[in-house]
Amino acid sequence: MVGGGMPRGDPLVVGRVIGDVVDPFVRRVSLRVGYASRDVANGCELRPSAIADPPRVEVGGPDMRTFYTLVMVDPDAPSPSDPSLREYLHWLVTDIPATTGVSFGTEVVCYESPRPVLGIHRLVFLLFQQLGRQTVYAPGWRQNFSTRDFAELYNLGLPVAAVYFNCQRESGTGGRRM
Repeated sequence: MVGGGMPRGDPLVVGRVIGDVVDPFVRRVSLRVGYASRDVANGCELRPSAIADPPRVEVGGPDMRTFYTLVMVDPDAPSPSDPSLREYLHWLVTDIPATTGVSFGTEVVCYESPRPVLGIHRLVFLLFQQLGRQTVYAPGWRQNFSTRDFAELYNLGLPVAAVYFNCQRESGTGGRRM
């Protein structure tokens, strides 16, 4: 077990999402993310052409009086060997009612399709439970976003769900090296 009760074999631990982006947490809500006809599963690979449009996102939860914030980041920008822009913010949606999807929330930062140039990038979706509806301000820039700092600023605590996929340039080959 890793601190927070996550098993060492958990894909978020193996893929270093836990550590690079967030601290260990307990999954408490279902989160489904899909592009076109393919659902995102931890560690799967999707090409830039398949993720040009915003994904479908379905959020679980107890009832529509509970609200969530969805953050999508790339912790490997501009390249996994030199992530000097870690984390790059691709999307931010708040006030998503439980049992619905992002279309019912407030898009604070519009979706920007990932287009990695160097290496294999992890694209991470993190879901946070809000204390209630709240005003969230768009950061001044997308690069060097910190999910941890954002969660602290808005009193979101640890995520309640997360999923990630790998992406490389359209003509790229090979796998992620751990």
